[in-house]
Amino acid sequence: MNLTCVLAFHRVAAAGSFTLAARLSGLSQPTLSAQVRTLEQSIGASLFERTGRQIRLTLTGQALHAATIKLAEAIDEVGRVIAAPHAEARGLIRVSADSALHVIPILAEMKRKSKTFAFSMRIDNSAQVKAQVLNNEADVGVMAQQTDDPKLFSARIRRDRLVLLVPKAHALGTRKSVRLAELAGQELVVRERGSITREVIQSRLAAGGIVPTQMLDVATREAVREAVAAGFGAGVVFASEAGDDRRLVPIEIRGADLAVWEYVICRAERRKLGLVGRFIETAHRLAQANNWLAGNEK
Repeated sequence: MNLTCVLAFHRVAAAGSFTLAARLSGLSQPTLSAQVRTLEQSIGASLFERTGRQIRLTLTGQALHAATIKLAEAIDEVGRVIAAPHAEARGLIRVSADSALHVIPILAEMKRKSKTFAFSMRIDNSAQVKAQVLNNEADVGVMAQQTDDPKLFSARIRRDRLVLLVPKAHALGTRKSVRLAELAGQELVVRERGSITREVIQSRLAAGGIVPTQMLDVATREAVREAVAAGFGAGVVFASEAGDDRRLVPIEIRGADLAVWEYVICRAERRKLGLVGRFIETAHRLAQANNWLAGNEK
């Protein structure tokens, strides 16, 4: 049995796609595909049903995936034990977040108290943030999605809400607020699928039977602002991230619950350890001091 191929299969099964598994593991998609094919050939059975770009576990694949979960967790734990002393010695914490704005104040406070402190940060949507923490590719995550995964610790650190962002010359540019129903027929710019921004606004629009003309997907909130400024439509962003761009105007959206929470997450067993414990403690302290949990609801 080739353990590398078994782990490649587990990564793909857990991610639900070869593309996402390759991205999370840092391997190329052809490499993962070749490793999975090697495993299938060695056991003489298909592990995935492939339809175009979609994959689904076969019965054999389902059984094997159930068996590889504990194996992958054990290998992750070995990796954490080996890496922890080196990371702690370097004062390095790996952060994955759906927004730098919600993370930088925490990191700045940690830096203020430790001259040797350093960090690396990846910005992605909430689904990716969760996956990176679970796969031990990030020590902590900050995201706008609650999780009940027993392998993860999570806690609220900030309350926020969604607002509309438009150019000053937009038809709504002089308004302080709009009703959700007024978004019917509007061109909207939102984060990509997998983001909480998109999930919340889509669910509220659907519940109200409100249909925009189109919904343009972009990868980051910075891209949302630039697309809005370029005239592609009205953007939907967190109020805390609307910024002070002189080209744009944030507008309150009334008529629906658009409150969102930001959470800090980590592997449950690491919540009080080293830099992870310090990050969580610092986040809680700043949340209380800056009234983040009250948010900006009006």
